[in-house]
Amino acid sequence: MQEGDISLEGLPPREAPTAEAAGAVDGEGAPPGGPRAQAATMRVNEKYSTLPAEDRSVHIINICAIEDIGYLPSEGTLLNSLSVDPDAKCRYGLYFRDGRRKVDYILVYHHKRPSGSRTLARRVQHGDTPFGARSLKQDHPLPGKGAPLDAGSAEPPMDYHEDDKRFRREEYEGNLLEAGLELERDEDTKIHGVGFVKIHAPWNVLCREAEFLKLKMPTKKMYHINETRGLLKKISSVLQKITEPIQPKVAGHRPQTMKILSYPFSREKQHLFDLSDKDSFFDSKTRSTIVYEILKRTTCTKAKYSMGQGEGRKKDSALLSKRRKCGKYGITSLLANGVYAAAYPLHDGDYEGENVEFNDRKLLYEEWARYGVFYKYQPIDLVRKYFGEKIGLYFAWLGVYTQMLIPASVVGIIVFLYGCATMDENIPSMEMCDQRYNITMCPLCDKTCSYWKMSSACATARASHLFDNPATVFFSVFMALWAATFMEHWKRKQMRLNYRWDLTGFEEEEDHPRAEYEARVLEKSLKKESKNKETDKVKLTWRDRFPAYLTNMVSIIFMIAVTFAIVLGVIIYRISTAAALAMNSSPSVRSNIRVTVTATAVIINLVVIILLDEVYGCIARWLTKIEVPKTEKSFEERLIFKAFLLKFVNSYTPIFYVAFFKGRFVGRPGDYVYIFRSFRMEECAPGGCLMELCIQLSIIMLGKQLIQNNLFEIGIPKMKKFIRYLRLKRQSPTHHEESVKRRQRYEVDYNLEPFAGLTPEYMEMIIQFGFVTLFVASFPLAPLFALLNNIIEIRLDAKKFVTELRRPVAVRAKDIGIWYNILRGIGKLAVIINAFVISFTSDFIPRLVYLYLYSKDGTMHGFVNHTLSSFNVSDFQDGTAPNDPLDLGYEVRICRYKDYREPPWSENKYDISKDFWAVLAARLAFVIVFQNLVMFMSDFVDWVIPDIPKDISQQIHKEKVLMVELFMREEQDKQQLLDTWRMEKERQKDEAPCNHHNPTACPDSLGSPAPSQAYHGGVL
Repeated sequence: MQEGDISLEGLPPREAPTAEAAGAVDGEGAPPGGPRAQAATMRVNEKYSTLPAEDRSVHIINICAIEDIGYLPSEGTLLNSLSVDPDAKCRYGLYFRDGRRKVDYILVYHHKRPSGSRTLARRVQHGDTPFGARSLKQDHPLPGKGAPLDAGSAEPPMDYHEDDKRFRREEYEGNLLEAGLELERDEDTKIHGVGFVKIHAPWNVLCREAEFLKLKMPTKKMYHINETRGLLKKISSVLQKITEPIQPKVAGHRPQTMKILSYPFSREKQHLFDLSDKDSFFDSKTRSTIVYEILKRTTCTKAKYSMGQGEGRKKDSALLSKRRKCGKYGITSLLANGVYAAAYPLHDGDYEGENVEFNDRKLLYEEWARYGVFYKYQPIDLVRKYFGEKIGLYFAWLGVYTQMLIPASVVGIIVFLYGCATMDENIPSMEMCDQRYNITMCPLCDKTCSYWKMSSACATARASHLFDNPATVFFSVFMALWAATFMEHWKRKQMRLNYRWDLTGFEEEEDHPRAEYEARVLEKSLKKESKNKETDKVKLTWRDRFPAYLTNMVSIIFMIAVTFAIVLGVIIYRISTAAALAMNSSPSVRSNIRVTVTATAVIINLVVIILLDEVYGCIARWLTKIEVPKTEKSFEERLIFKAFLLKFVNSYTPIFYVAFFKGRFVGRPGDYVYIFRSFRMEECAPGGCLMELCIQLSIIMLGKQLIQNNLFEIGIPKMKKFIRYLRLKRQSPTHHEESVKRRQRYEVDYNLEPFAGLTPEYMEMIIQFGFVTLFVASFPLAPLFALLNNIIEIRLDAKKFVTELRRPVAVRAKDIGIWYNILRGIGKLAVIINAFVISFTSDFIPRLVYLYLYSKDGTMHGFVNHTLSSFNVSDFQDGTAPNDPLDLGYEVRICRYKDYREPPWSENKYDISKDFWAVLAARLAFVIVFQNLVMFMSDFVDWVIPDIPKDISQQIHKEKVLMVELFMREEQDKQQLLDTWRMEKERQKDEAPCNHHNPTACPDSLGSPAPSQAYHGGVL
């Protein structure tokens, strides 16, 4: 520590309060502790004082301190001090008490104070009560920490835990002061027991950190953006006029013809930047980012653990001395340990209400975060300006995804309408509905189920044609190409945003270690130190994480097994419910068994999926925590992978069962397959399982979007906010002066919900993307419902970010990270799944095989009869035949079932026929051809569309050329100035000798213009 810096150790012990010490609290007098402490205190007072020197004596009124020096203010003085609202000057918490320095960040902590010790003013500035004077703090606690106890009162027992937190806060805030930040404390709030530390970054700190972070800032140089010409320009102007009503009324949203050249900030080259308005040069988002970097970097290396005598200090003295050597506590560790309750930047102000000053938050609410502007484009640049690049990229991606759903929805509607138009022309469904064919089907269950007519499944067969027609094959190919086009379109859009937001040369640097990681490293180093081993460069290895990895693997396998067990339980429910409904005496109930069982089973699946999604999210976070990743980025990626894996299995397992397993392992009449030897496997309807797959997919998709994504996102935050409001109202004191006082901005923001990251927002959209692409062959209307949901989702998320959440710290990012790889994986998987759905779940391939190999007249007449096999009812196993064989009114000798098997009069009766192998070969051939063809087309689209738009690559090259020209001109000007200066010096030397009687005629070298000053004044 250098001479003159603030010292937290080595100061004199506690002394009795003196007039000088009391005066120091009020900004007067000198603190005790020797000349060095006095000099440090004076330096801090001069730098961080709220008011001018002539007004400091009346800035803070501490009644207890005034009583100590024998002065009691009159009642009139107190009333006069309360007559003016001091909060109006600081714009109710957006600025320091002086009304000039803006609050860039807030630290929140809990403190304990007696309910009766309330002072008139508890707002304290660290310039008036410096951290450097330890003895000052011990003699006179900061205003807001409660008045000292009377001499005659009993001293309460010391809370060592709270005392240690206070000590850490004092040291940490002292280190922040040494880092150049300016602090101001406020404990006089409407929230009982909560104190706030306001942080301001002065200009020199902002410049220093901007240079460290390599932030690109706008220079004075502007250049023209290359514009389109000819036909493209006319088309662009026409589109601008057409889209005028749906554009947000935000400055800078329109395409710009000029762009400001940006360059990484440098203090040595400040003349390059436009510093005409220093207050707005660094916007609020950038200022909070810089302060957060300082908060993460600043550490608190000491732990007090009680300063007096007592058992708490004697027990752990050896361990605590080691922790003082090894422990480092940044803001993340301090938050995790409860030293601070919260840390967040402030919103720019209120977003609604009378006489609200205009700000970016209000503009975002009016043009983006209201449902009434759902039809407008998003002001992405303003979102980025207010929330940062990472959140801006999320909403930009969501907007591109929603726009791309429009053509997919249109094509899906056309495919659905095609199915409706050709429903009456579908020969297989007409044959199934024709009463003249009189096809008797075998029972669907043992004993209780009887024979039934195929014509009773007429409605299901006709509805299946809506989704099982030749157009669905085309739609599957289209959606595979759509997914590839969407990914390419997003890459190009992302590159445009990187250029517009000056992120083209941005490279992410390694983040600071997480608090949990540092704690584990500390624990490991303490163990090594206790064994007299080397503790340098201690880090966690795979051996340290092996128990966590093993726990992760076992837990994930167990969770997947739980999902499969639940699906199996729903299958048993379907089978048993179908058997029970078959015993019902009502004909209407028996005729709707399939619909009833399917609908109720899907609703059960939906409820289970929604509940398990919440459980799996918590489990994934816990599994990631025990791995102890080093950085936040590593933590987020591991959490995303685990949560996506568990939620993918949870959401799609019931759909996979219906698509690929139901009806595949049934057996045949007389030789059925049983579960637990009592439940017979369920069969598909005569028209196939595609209609049931459509019902399953639609209910789960719509239910998740309606309940989980919308109701939960709206209802749960409002419920939390209401509960938090009731709790704070119950805890807060009901003093009249506090009830009429307007709340500060940081108090209002503290009551908002903390920002929990973008993982839940991305996750629900990725799961929806899976519903849209994976099984689109069975539900062409999936893109339409996704589009309708996303139109609401954008405004719902926007409103949540603007009104319900604390302002998140802006994070720079140039892409959406691991989510892009997950999207690409889903797109590739969708091609394979849709190939199998078309081939094995629908009847598309059997129809083609029948049409080209078995049809006598080249039509589909006779297809239904071709897909049905015969069974002699005398071959039923004992105890499996229907209890009422005459339920149809006549005796049945031969019943039919859907399969390709030899008839009972054949030599190899009930064996698989050659037709089965022909259809199977055609199905496998279709999967191979479809998969490779669509993959090739997708890769072709990927290859044809460049990742970087041509105009953007040209603009990036142009920026580099302009920057080189700027520096070359700068060097030339600098060299020219130096040459001019040298020539002037040589000319002065060549002049006649100086007249000693006239000194004013002498050339003075000190009067020559400094090259740097002349240069800085005229570069541009």
